[in-house]
Amino acid sequence: MNSNENDSTKTNEILNSTRSFWQDLKDAIRGTEADYTKISIKKAIFLLAIPMILELVMESSFAIADIYFVGKLGASAVATVGLSETFLFLLFSVAMGLATAVTAIIARRIGEKKEEDAGKSAIQSIFLGILTSIPFAIAGIFFSKDLLRLMGADAWSLEHGYRYTQWILGGNVIIVLLFVMNAIFRGAGDAAIAMRVLWIANGVNILLDPILIFGLGPIPALGIEGAAIATNIGRSVGVFVQFWTLFNAGKHIKVKLSEISWDTSIALHIIQTSLGGVGQMLVGMTSWIFLMRILANIS
Repeated sequence: MNSNENDSTKTNEILNSTRSFWQDLKDAIRGTEADYTKISIKKAIFLLAIPMILELVMESSFAIADIYFVGKLGASAVATVGLSETFLFLLFSVAMGLATAVTAIIARRIGEKKEEDAGKSAIQSIFLGILTSIPFAIAGIFFSKDLLRLMGADAWSLEHGYRYTQWILGGNVIIVLLFVMNAIFRGAGDAAIAMRVLWIANGVNILLDPILIFGLGPIPALGIEGAAIATNIGRSVGVFVQFWTLFNAGKHIKVKLSEISWDTSIALHIIQTSLGGVGQMLVGMTSWIFLMRILANIS
């Protein structure tokens, strides 16, 4: 009898544990209003880690989708996408370093129950993200051919493919905003929102890629340029969703229109906090760029 009771107890524990796991997984993907300072660390890490992992997968999917469809245009087109992505690595270094600082600062303000300060920090991080994108945009719009030539691009890339680089780097502000605003949501504990934003952006990109690259009905075939336009539109839709959520529907953070103003002290604090992360990222990404330059010569 005791043996049967023990077996029944163990079975119930396993069932309860399984139900708890699937419920936590559902909450992680759907999002939860749970106060992360009041639940167990194990559960908090799980709720934040799952959407962050899926978010990273979605971020890499932009280039994968572009390469898949652009591959039908030839090897030079694929090479152009790859070389353009190497310049984005520098942008990613800055954006990721900034995003790391933003996540830490927002998380601290939310943990301190200072929602208004969290909102102000969010606004300053957005301003800094926009300012960060300006040099990359100028380089992409006016010097795309020079950048590709520097990386050893072939004649086709310099004659036709440069438009992809022009669009991708010229519209890099939406990439930076995706990183920064997702960092805001992660810091506030809204990691599921950050994940869903990239789902939406990738969905739009994958839908538009074949249409704009190869044409459909009255829409002309834009070739490799169409891939960049599709990616920019997809990411722009994601940024729009981010802004709408930040000002209207955030579970843990909402920003008021009255908080939109420049605050030098907060901006400097974000910059100081991000410098170490930016420097660390730049070292790794710069070495990758040199590797890509060497491989371009070999090919």
